[in-house]
Amino acid sequence: MNFDTIIDRRGSGCFKYDGLKLRYGRDDLIPLWVADMDFAVAEPIQAALAQRLKHPIFGYNFIGDDFYDAVRHWQKTQYGWDTSTSEIIMIPSLMTALAYTILALSEPGDKIVIQTPVYPPFHSTVKEQHRELLTSALVNIDGHYEINWPDFEEKIKQAKLFILCNPHNPVGRVFTREELERMSDICARYNVIIFSDEIHADLVYAPHKHIPIASIKAERVISAISPAKSFNVAGLATGVLILKDKEFIQKISEMNMSLHTFMGNAFGIRALIAAYTQSAPWLASVKEYLTANRDYLVAFLAEHLPKVKMSPCEGSYLAWLDFREYQLSDDELMQILCDKAGVALNPGPSFGSEGSGFMRLNFACPRAVLHEALVRIKKNFQEV
Repeated sequence: MNFDTIIDRRGSGCFKYDGLKLRYGRDDLIPLWVADMDFAVAEPIQAALAQRLKHPIFGYNFIGDDFYDAVRHWQKTQYGWDTSTSEIIMIPSLMTALAYTILALSEPGDKIVIQTPVYPPFHSTVKEQHRELLTSALVNIDGHYEINWPDFEEKIKQAKLFILCNPHNPVGRVFTREELERMSDICARYNVIIFSDEIHADLVYAPHKHIPIASIKAERVISAISPAKSFNVAGLATGVLILKDKEFIQKISEMNMSLHTFMGNAFGIRALIAAYTQSAPWLASVKEYLTANRDYLVAFLAEHLPKVKMSPCEGSYLAWLDFREYQLSDDELMQILCDKAGVALNPGPSFGSEGSGFMRLNFACPRAVLHEALVRIKKNFQEV
């Protein structure tokens, strides 16, 4: 488990590298944008895929008890949350699941709340399904983001659905039990459904702890989980919804069936089982490495780029960087980072208007790669 190893991913069909020219107009950038890791997958997952590959037929899949048992085992051992097989629906991805949820449980014109700045597909998925987007902006207090409770409740009053992102992408918050309880209570008061995207749940740094919101109050909560981020298997298109409401289960299952996405990916199924039953030691090691990368990033900024402020990263491997002290436009900021420094980051405005002047940086890469990117940024911003 040597995470310092630099693995050449170019030409492998990965969007993070092979999509650079499409997105940034050039392919010679250090890519710290797409949210996957530049680390080799855990050996038990590789072994499980190799074993499946020995069978030369890749037909339609049967989702067996071992799949459901693996999901239940992980939630129980990691979060103390008891679930049952009847509450679990396999889906290709969490954004697919969000679209299903919106289509199955709301009507065109219904209002849906998100907490901005937040993952761009939350914005687009709501609008693409012809629902009305309501934004409740998180409050930035010296880099630490908190919920604006009066605004949150006012927006929830009007809504059919609330999309929670916990841990939050991109600001790095891991919401506390008190915050989750308060959000749950407000949503229950106005009969609002919660869709909880917990894809970064396994990547939370001490002393913070992830708490599934459904383990507090499961009624009218749809929990979306996946090994995609924590075990670096996003390309295997396998995720899970966990929900208790029988009406919700029926409606979303029917959507899954009608769109023919219920059979799953033969390799994604085996990867999930191996991740959740055999790969916890690998995850512990990668979290140690990510913690060190995060701390290295914080120290480098403090010493060499003190005008760039980083929000405390409590969970995920995504740093939310505030460049506003340089008083640059978003286009100027992107030009320096991309055209001069040769580093690809995610522009803050794509997460909402509150992201103007910010950039998202993915530090799930070998330390040497992170160092080189930071040195390039330092050099070019010294000239600003």
